[in-house]
Amino acid sequence: MNGVARGTVYGTLLNFRGELEALGTKMNEAPYKGPPQAPVLYVKPANTFSENGAAIAVPARVAEVEVGATIAMVMKSATEVAGYVLMNDLSIPQDSFFRPPVKLNCLDGFLGIGERIRSRNEAGDPAVFKLEVRINGELKQTVRFSQLVRSADKLLADVSEFMTLGPGDMLMLGCDVGRPRAKPGDRIDITMPALGTLTNTLVAEAA
Repeated sequence: MNGVARGTVYGTLLNFRGELEALGTKMNEAPYKGPPQAPVLYVKPANTFSENGAAIAVPARVAEVEVGATIAMVMKSATEVAGYVLMNDLSIPQDSFFRPPVKLNCLDGFLGIGERIRSRNEAGDPAVFKLEVRINGELKQTVRFSQLVRSADKLLADVSEFMTLGPGDMLMLGCDVGRPRAKPGDRIDITMPALGTLTNTLVAEAA
């Protein structure tokens, strides 16, 4: 990935307006009793990382997975962004949670990471980022980052209030609703002109 050392990768939940709208009154129910007042994060450990072009094994018990097309900020320092990179944050389909069960987000290989990092000068304003998700060549989702609850700058500022990011850490901007589903044998392409294409193929896990 352009020689940038990888640190910790953090995902962000509920950062698309559509996610909040989909939850509706559930946010006011126990145990949460209200929408989150700060960013809701989770960690993607190193065992989940997959390179661009890698085949990702899907457990035998899983018929299909959800594609989580997003972009991550790659940190140069605690407060400075080195650039942006494509991500495919795969997960097992589940009901809506503020904090999904960790095991559903941390399976081996379940985070595709693009190989092209572009600075803001090269990639443009994150507010106008748009991704296209294709499965076997067919367009399944368009993700518009103009629909973020917290912009990239605001997300970084709010996260920095309660934790310190290090060089090489990556902070995902979030995944929108309407995540397409894919199954073993499918090819997933996530594309943005400035960031290239992140491609992964799903395969059935060996017995």
